[in-house]
Amino acid sequence: MTVVSVSMPDELLSRLDAFADEHGYTGRSEVVREASRNLLNEFEDKQLEGRDLMGVVTVLFDYESTDVEHKMMHLRHEYENMVTSHVHNHVGDHYCMELFILEGSLDDISTFVGKMRATEDTLSIDYSVMPVDSIERLV
Repeated sequence: MTVVSVSMPDELLSRLDAFADEHGYTGRSEVVREASRNLLNEFEDKQLEGRDLMGVVTVLFDYESTDVEHKMMHLRHEYENMVTSHVHNHVGDHYCMELFILEGSLDDISTFVGKMRATEDTLSIDYSVMPVDSIERLV
């Protein structure tokens, strides 16, 4: 097996080690392998391929110490053909939440979510995806 070096903040490393201990993993490498498999499989749902999808993406960040808001604005403009709605809210004393409503293909939405996840200093990114034709059946 190939050895890979990964950089991460001390706090995340501590959480990773604690998670491994609490859940009976043999070590942090096993946790990272499982998390990597889950992330890579996340957008491989064959039932969603080729369908029009609606996605909801929520991003939380600390606006006092980062320029994440500026990066979110650039991504919103880069993907303006997919972003059907966008909400910016203040949460607590120094946090912001960005909510994006998207319409597009599985590949496009997964790329958007990936770029959000790759944005440095985001605290949390959550999303859900639903086929548009499923919504139309509910109406």
